[in-house]
Amino acid sequence: MPLRPRRSVLYMPGSNARALDKARSLPADVVILDLEDAVAPDAKEVARGQVAAAVTAGGFGHREVVVRINGLDTAWGADDLKALAPTGADVILIPKVSRPEDLVAAGKAIVSAGAPDRTAVWAMMETPLAMLNAAVIAAAVADRRTRLSGFVMGTNDLAKETGARIVPGRAPMNAWLMLSLAAARAHGLAILDGVWNEIADEAGFARECAEARDMGFDGKTLIHPSQIAPCNAAFSPAEKEVAWARTIIAAFDLPENAARGAIQVEGRMVERLHADMARKLVAIADAIAARAAEA
Repeated sequence: MPLRPRRSVLYMPGSNARALDKARSLPADVVILDLEDAVAPDAKEVARGQVAAAVTAGGFGHREVVVRINGLDTAWGADDLKALAPTGADVILIPKVSRPEDLVAAGKAIVSAGAPDRTAVWAMMETPLAMLNAAVIAAAVADRRTRLSGFVMGTNDLAKETGARIVPGRAPMNAWLMLSLAAARAHGLAILDGVWNEIADEAGFARECAEARDMGFDGKTLIHPSQIAPCNAAFSPAEKEVAWARTIIAAFDLPENAARGAIQVEGRMVERLHADMARKLVAIADAIAARAAEA
């Protein structure tokens, strides 16, 4: 299956009809139509109907469409699933997943609500227990009932629940971020970084995007359209990186190197694992280029 770019992942409030319409034209790779944190309690039902109508109507083009429902332990979660599961959304995002059993219960409810087979599940990783259980939550991908295919970090909720401060460099949270990332990668899951709250601090946002990219995240969740372009830039392979990756691939593809585990390329020693990494990077770059050509 071709790699799907998930550089920029924008939350859009389900209660804002204009925002839902705008989501169809923004250059984000993924849009999360939100029924949870971005929607006040007295607007939950209106938001549910608007999001269901928007997803059913389609028109989002290449954008992956994710719906974040309210927790199944809330007054709105079950009705959210009944309304949204049959719409054909690409992903249902489950908040506050703390243990594998949460995903099994959600998966059963999604099937009962009539979701098509292609609808996947992502888990919000935003509780202290989720951090302690990251590996076993990720391992739930082996249970096909869960439909699990990705993690989304909920750094604001983690700060609230633990008392950890969100500071430049995120030292209080780095262990949790990397633990969740390792768990996701061990089980073949996508993983997205949390949001940056200070919309006006463009330099701080760019720095955190670069940090998340270097950690190994696929992309970053966003709260404002102005964050899309710099996020896309940060998570797009640089031309120099792509050129070097193609050089490594070409060198290992030479007949005389077919059985070799390590070779010298332009004065550097590279191993076959570097060729595997290069192929993934080129695949992402090609997918991004194809997307830009369609725009």
